[in-house]
Amino acid sequence: MSKLRVLRVRFAPLLAAGVVLAALLGPAATARATATAARTPVVLVHGYNADPGVWGGLREDLRADGYTDAELFSFGYDTHQSVNEVLSGRLAAYVEDVKRRTGASRVDLVAHSFGSLVTRWYVKFDAAGPSSVAHWVSLAGPNHGTGTAWACALWDQACRDMTPGSYVQKRLAEGDETPGPVRYATWWSNCDEVVAPDSSVPLTGAANNAAGCLDHNALLGDDTVSEGVRAFLAT
Repeated sequence: MSKLRVLRVRFAPLLAAGVVLAALLGPAATARATATAARTPVVLVHGYNADPGVWGGLREDLRADGYTDAELFSFGYDTHQSVNEVLSGRLAAYVEDVKRRTGASRVDLVAHSFGSLVTRWYVKFDAAGPSSVAHWVSLAGPNHGTGTAWACALWDQACRDMTPGSYVQKRLAEGDETPGPVRYATWWSNCDEVVAPDSSVPLTGAANNAAGCLDHNALLGDDTVSEGVRAFLAT
């Protein structure tokens, strides 16, 4: 028997085993790669008088779920400016930049408080909004206005936007509150000292979730709320 034939005979079982192993691992590896590639970037939008640092807890939970820092973004902005004239446009530019950097066609938006109005205006009125957002989440958002905003409405545009019956509130309430193919969800608290009444948060057409008795900012760090948000983003 030639040396070449001997080598073929000896290594045949190993080659066969390698083929079987590749067949077994290939689909799993492909599925993992596909899942990673298909993950939607998350853009976190803070509320009034806040900054991106408020998202530390949720960012940590998302990373524990497998998100990388390259898939998590925080939109920082001046919260004393107009929802419709300034902030929604800046958010639109930020989302386009996230899409360009990640190669994703859509993002998930998670907003707290005043950030809910900024993100809603973008989704509803920006031409690219509905096709650029997969999931929209509002934590304690003054989606139908809050009476507490009258305290600063005299000198602050953002506060005026949050007051019941403002131009921003009227426009957002027109027609469909949850337009387009976007999936919407809200979380509200019956102990919220900032958004009054509590019924301001839920939207028609959204998955509206009662968070229990939590302070306005406590929704940002509550484990149950975090779990619910992450489960919703996975749908």
